[in-house]
Order: sequence, then C-alpha cells, then structure tokens
Amino acid sequence: MSNTAPGPEYFDVVIIGGGISGIGAATYITQEFPNKKVVLLEGRDSIGGTWDLFKYPGIRSDSDLHTFAYEFKTWKDENAIADAPLILDYLEETVEEYGLADRVRYRHKVVSAAWSSDDAQWLLNVDVTETDGTMRREVIRAGWVFGATGYYDYEKGFTPEFPGREDFTGDIIHPQHWPEGYDYSGKKVVVIGSGATAITLIPSMLEGDGAAAHVTMLQRTPTYILTLPRVDALSLKLTRLLGERGGYLATRWKNIFIDWTIVELLTRFPNASRRYIRSVNVKELPADFDVDKHFNPPYNPWEQRLCLAPDGDFFKSIRDGSASVVTDRIRRFTATGIELESGEHLDADVIVTATGLNLRLFGGIDLTVDGRPVDLPNTVVYRGMMLSGVPNWMNAIGYTKSSWTLKIGLLGKSIIELLRHMDTHGYDTAVPHAPAGVGTRSMLDLNSGYMQRAKNDLPRQGDVMPWKTENVFLDDRKMYRGSVIDQNLRFSSRLERELSDRTVVEEARP
Repeated sequence: MSNTAPGPEYFDVVIIGGGISGIGAATYITQEFPNKKVVLLEGRDSIGGTWDLFKYPGIRSDSDLHTFAYEFKTWKDENAIADAPLILDYLEETVEEYGLADRVRYRHKVVSAAWSSDDAQWLLNVDVTETDGTMRREVIRAGWVFGATGYYDYEKGFTPEFPGREDFTGDIIHPQHWPEGYDYSGKKVVVIGSGATAITLIPSMLEGDGAAAHVTMLQRTPTYILTLPRVDALSLKLTRLLGERGGYLATRWKNIFIDWTIVELLTRFPNASRRYIRSVNVKELPADFDVDKHFNPPYNPWEQRLCLAPDGDFFKSIRDGSASVVTDRIRRFTATGIELESGEHLDADVIVTATGLNLRLFGGIDLTVDGRPVDLPNTVVYRGMMLSGVPNWMNAIGYTKSSWTLKIGLLGKSIIELLRHMDTHGYDTAVPHAPAGVGTRSMLDLNSGYMQRAKNDLPRQGDVMPWKTENVFLDDRKMYRGSVIDQNLRFSSRLERELSDRTVVEEARP
C-alpha cells in the first residue's frame, strides 16, 4: 500500500468571492461547462458580499435593479431601487436555481496565489476557518482563477484621524461595521460625509418608531444628488404588455440607454448640467434653503459619483425638519459632539463616520508568477478583464458610471470563449502582453477621495484599444464585439513550451 499523501485538490476554475460578481461568473461557467470542476471560495460564512456584509439602516442599491441584476435572471420585484434584503434574496435564489450550492465553500479565504508556467497552474494558499473557530491552511490548484473579490477592503473602512475622538462620550460608528440591532431611537446623530452611504442612512434613521430625534449631515464638500423613483412605472407597463421576461429585458435596455444618455449629457455639457441639477434641488428643498452653499459642488458632474435619493426621501427629511445639512470643517471632537472651524458646535449622541472605503483589489491576495511578485502598478488592464503578464486570471471590476453587474455579463461570455478556445486547441495558458510603447494612465476616471488614495497602487490602463478601461457599459460593449481573442493574447501548451525551450538550448550549443 502506498503511503503517498494525496496532492492538492485541482479545479479547472476557482472563483474567489461569493458576492454578485462571483455568483454571476459561477452561473455562466457552470451552465456552459457542466463537467468542468468549478469551485467558489467565499471567505465569510455566507454569500452576498456587500449585500450581506453591510448592516447599516437602509442599505440599498444605488443603481436600478433592472441593470444591476443579471441578464440571465429576471428581477421580479416592483422596486427598481432595492434594499439589501431583496438583493440578497435574489442572489440566494440564483444559487438555488442554478445548482451552485454544492460548489460554494464558505470560510475559505485565499491569502496567496502563485502561478507556475511549468505546471500551467495556480497554487492557492487558503485559510480555512472551521465551524469551531479553529483555522487550518489548505492548498488548492487551479487551471484558471476568476477574481470576484470586489474593489474595497471588506475588513476595515476608511476613517480619518479626528482630534479629540477619545473625548467624545457617545458612540462612534463606521457604516461598514454597523452593530446589529443598534438602538439610536431619540438620539441626536451627526453623519460625517455626503456620499451614497450618508444619503441612504439619513432618511432611514428617521423612519418608524425607532427613529432618531434629529440627524445632521456634516459635509466638507457638497455632492450632486438626484431623485429617482423607487418603482419604475414604465417597467410595470412593459411587464403587463410583454410578460415578465420580456418586460424585464425591455426595461433593462431602456435603462441602459437612459443611463448612457445622462452620463453623456452631464459630462459633455457640465455647466448646463450643474444648472439643471441645481434647479431640481431647489424644487426639492425649502424655499429659504441655501442651495448654493450645501448643494453646489466645486467639481463638475461625474467627476465624482452622483448620489440618488429614491422618491426624494433625503430631501423630504430636510423639508420636514428632521434632518439638516452643515457644510464646514471639523476642528475637533468634544465630549458632547463636534466643534467646527467656524466656531459652531454640533451636539451629538452618536457620530457616524460615513467617510468612505479603502480600495483593495484581489482581496489583498499576494500574487506571484513563476516566483516573481506581481507589481500591480506595472501591469496594464486588457479589455478590463485581465492583467498584462498574468496568465489565466480574470478580474471582475465593474463600472463607475453604469451598473456594476453589466460588466459581469461581458466577462462571463468572455471566459466561456477563452476556455472553449483553449480546449479546442489544447492550450493550457493564456496571457495578455501589452505591445511595446503603449501609453498608460490611471485606470480610475473619478476623483473621489477613496479612489485617489488608491490610484498609485492599482493597475494602469492603456491609451489604445483593447487596453483602455471604459466605465460606461455601452462604450465598453464595443470592445467585446466579435471575439475577445486577438494578437494581444498569447496562448501556449506545455508541449509547445518544452519544444521551444529545447530549441533555445540546442541553438545555444557551440
């Protein structure tokens, strides 16, 4: 009897991350290749990613679900702007409907990934947390990796250093770490920040019997905010006319074109766009409200993300006096609130630091190729899906100006094409190579703080197709027309590499 221990388990495709990207990728791959060994590794003990992690009041999508949901699975709820529990239900339905439950391994956190050209495989080191809390290290081999880890640090949100923080006698909470069941009823709350999280939190904390006494949004810089109906009335009509599936697809494409048109207009005509958004805000706010002080950003629309207020709930909370906006800078925290540079003092029982996220691609996984660390800032993104010099690894990085999930459909179809092409021709390796002389620039097109903090640590984009990174779906879709296989992708097999190496050795002999 052999005493040889079995080697690491092998999978044709390993998907890292059980959020909306990972579940979507797993569905595309397993439906097309039911006989391939595919596993989804999720570091936490449940699926859902963002929609399961964040627990702050009112957590919802900032995009309509007809475009944020998958192309292959109809969004059936009448709410186009949906709260996290509805989105989580949708993802759990997808896992059940497409038979993914047996392919998911929970509490499996990938900490490093090493590519070997000799073996044409990734070797993944995985920390596995057992149900009793103990941890063990597991090694998994993979022919391909689909990185669906999102783009931010799941463990820690961004919080600036505030002088006097230790003096405050109330609670300080970052939305990424909201305590479950936290009671803020009857309390005075100051929310620091004016991004999507703050715009969501404020009206939600003022609802129902457990409402806060008053919520103040303290911002250093104003944000553009537009109102959008929570229920898409035209979608309901299209569904009655075309049926559930037909109505969903028709609404999806309607919204894709509307979103593209809005982005084009706002970016091409920034001055007119500023005036339009201001006129909308004036109608939503009290007559004596200082719109130009609190809702007149110093940057143009879409230089940072726009925020949405479903049914104008954020503006309603200001009109009824339960919420207020202060534009100022923080001097220090005090025992009872926040002292501002203007000299004003904001009394608070609770301070919510809605100050943003920390970007972190690949979930902090250490990447090496043939023993050399992958230096992300020196890689170039190919078609927004792979990195130059990194074999058999696809990234799920969505859009900044379109629904994130629209990208997943393009990526799912692309990895299917690549896998089929490699199977047909006997290849085991595919790696993008950027042509000599290609110019590069930041892959980010927004100047939001959390993006600017991370831009020097991220891959670059090129200045020519297919190395440019488009951040609007309709523009990006053009790059995926036809085949994604071109001269920038180099395919090889182990036999070809052995023959090539042998030729090099023979030619080098005297």
